[in-house]
Amino acid sequence: MQAIQELKNNLEKLASPEHYLFSVSDFYALFPNKSISSLLVLLGRAVKNGTLERVCRGFYVYKKISYPGELILYHLAGRLRSDVFCYLSLESVLSENGIISQIPINCVTLMTTGRSGIINCGKFGRIEFTHTKKPPADIERLISGHLLSYDFRYRLWRASTELALLDWQFTGRKEFP
Repeated sequence: MQAIQELKNNLEKLASPEHYLFSVSDFYALFPNKSISSLLVLLGRAVKNGTLERVCRGFYVYKKISYPGELILYHLAGRLRSDVFCYLSLESVLSENGIISQIPINCVTLMTTGRSGIINCGKFGRIEFTHTKKPPADIERLISGHLLSYDFRYRLWRASTELALLDWQFTGRKEFP
């Protein structure tokens, strides 16, 4: 069986509306005998033939599965920074709660204990990570004080309006970028 057909067969079995976003390492687990360069060639062919759609560097969606497009940036943000603590804050929370008039179109803003950066996701939008120096003890206190709660829909921790305003002040933001 050709590798592209094997990829399609595996995606048919594995993909669902809840599991539609795949990383290169997910595919590497399906093809452990392939080198990384040959795996990337296979993924490039899958994008060209319409099986996969590239979201950003290293992440793809399986186009045949119906997935929640409005949530893809949130789900991707959690996967991109799964090795550090992140939470939804700033414009994303303040706009959703009616505190600021700017409505971030195709943009998700998060605070992270990792490094700051903006991830461009093409037609899907962008994800902005802003570094916070909060130590783990402070984060635990924010969770126990209900200033941070887990949002199962977004698959991310989420700041309360009060914490998002504090983050806004901490970052020195004046307006939506």
